[in-house]
Amino acid sequence: MERIVIIGGHGKVALHLAGLLSERGDEAVSIIRNPAQSADVERAGGTPLVLDVESADVEALAEAFAGADAVVWSAGAGGGDADRTYAVDRDAAQRAVDAAGAAGVRRFVMVSWIGSVPDHGISPDDAFFAYADAKLAADDYLRASDLDWTILGPGTLTLDPPTGRITTAPQGSAEVGRA
Repeated sequence: MERIVIIGGHGKVALHLAGLLSERGDEAVSIIRNPAQSADVERAGGTPLVLDVESADVEALAEAFAGADAVVWSAGAGGGDADRTYAVDRDAAQRAVDAAGAAGVRRFVMVSWIGSVPDHGISPDDAFFAYADAKLAADDYLRASDLDWTILGPGTLTLDPPTGRITTAPQGSAEVGRA
């Protein structure tokens, strides 16, 4: 049995992952900010851990990761405010990478997006720029770490049921089901 810590544990991807891990006999520890989300996490098969990653320092994150076999970053600020987007999607993600190393967790999976490339073409005047910039910075930080990492770059996530197949695309508006 493996212990997997999922950051952003109440998101659709994270809840689905907690269920998959639980079904195969692994422990899914789902970090959530809002304790009211605990029942949803438990129903999905995860064990809720209340921690605000936006304000948690490296030490607090490392404590949450202690004994884990892997960390999965699936959190996000949800758009809107650029300062909060940078605080969560870049800064907190980078602290999580450092915390995984400090806790001795070698495996880190980053749920990113298809456009996380240096030449994403999004104008700094575009409201989406902060997200694109923050995700790229977090992905680059993970790439530069000494962790064993995987960065998932999906396109638009849908609620379509799983088919057992995915479509790959270099960059653009490819869609993929969360499952």
